Amino acid sequence: MQNVTLTQQEAHRRLVRPEDRVSCSVAFIDCKLPGSHLKQNYSFIGPGVTQSASQVVNIPEPHGFNIGAAAMPKGVTNNLHLHFTAEVFLIHEGNWRFRWGANGEHEAEFSAPAILSIPTWIFRGFTNVSPQDTSGMVFTVLGGNNTGGIIWHPSILEAAREYGLYLSRDNMLIDLEAGDVLPDKADLLQPLGAEHIAALRDYSIEEMSQRAVTGDQRKWSENALLDSILPGHGGELAPVIGYGMSQDRNSAPPIHNPHGFTVEWLRIQDQHRVGLHCCQDIQVLMVFKGTLEVTFNRRGEEVTIMAEEGSVISVPAGSWRQYRALDGVMEATLTTQGDQRKRVIWDQEIIKQALEMDCCLDPDGYVAKASLLPATARRAGEKIAYAD
Repeated sequence: MQNVTLTQQEAHRRLVRPEDRVSCSVAFIDCKLPGSHLKQNYSFIGPGVTQSASQVVNIPEPHGFNIGAAAMPKGVTNNLHLHFTAEVFLIHEGNWRFRWGANGEHEAEFSAPAILSIPTWIFRGFTNVSPQDTSGMVFTVLGGNNTGGIIWHPSILEAAREYGLYLSRDNMLIDLEAGDVLPDKADLLQPLGAEHIAALRDYSIEEMSQRAVTGDQRKWSENALLDSILPGHGGELAPVIGYGMSQDRNSAPPIHNPHGFTVEWLRIQDQHRVGLHCCQDIQVLMVFKGTLEVTFNRRGEEVTIMAEEGSVISVPAGSWRQYRALDGVMEATLTTQGDQRKRVIWDQEIIKQALEMDCCLDPDGYVAKASLLPATARRAGEKIAYAD
């Protein structure tokens, strides 16, 4: 089993706090279009689909997915474009109207803390329609280390030309007003033809609603983790995309097609914790509510960081970690590399304490009542729960 130990410096390097965010206002070709010029793009983990060489990436290390965000004042629009890999929206602040289809003919509104997965190879765009005049923020998870960029709707490419904006064949922004030189037509990205747009799959509003989970639709499990039964613990999980790390055999995700990653909600009551555990897949937490204390490494080598609301934490594969909620109930999303169900490995002390309360893992890695299992099944479950 891989066993990664973090220094205090490395733990802090993997934490992106709100004050660590660096926005880019020229990330995309629609950056000068009226109604879109106030967009701010962020790349927290990986470059995402930015088209600007000036985009700052907080953590460039490959994770198997990219994480970023868009901050937009009320009424500002991100125009129609399509992705080649998964694009998942995690709405942190505000109300948002999403459009999709060949010309954005379908619409639906979602509010924080909804999560929406828009299929690949369809045009999509979104607008901040919050009642407040302040900016809203949407986090995004994009599939793959290399997303391949995006394709803009032909109407957006045409409108951008009036402002001296073009895209190279490498999908990078060319700004004539900023002094860039317009290359030959053969070196410019050409718009998608009408016949190709017509061939794209159409998703109805009903179909898209099946790819969204609102805050009220979350199905929390109090038995999702082996240590949930222990006093002072009690972390809850609500799956959204894929099976994630839940150890509740009755918990199932509403969105289950392959994304290259899984997404689930984690909720911890004030001053409660998730005990010392390890996962062999890299994970990222995004704190949506409260403050999360993350303690890395095993006893004797512990280092701790504090992640307030809006923070992003990259947790290396094979690292030991434990979580505690500070300043009220904490809610965060967990994004984990890979489509497979994730294996959680527990510290031996937690396995021992859970067994004293008649709780263990069955041979399939799910929480079970220990007294119901034959000794053979308990031994098989222990091998799943712990590995040194």
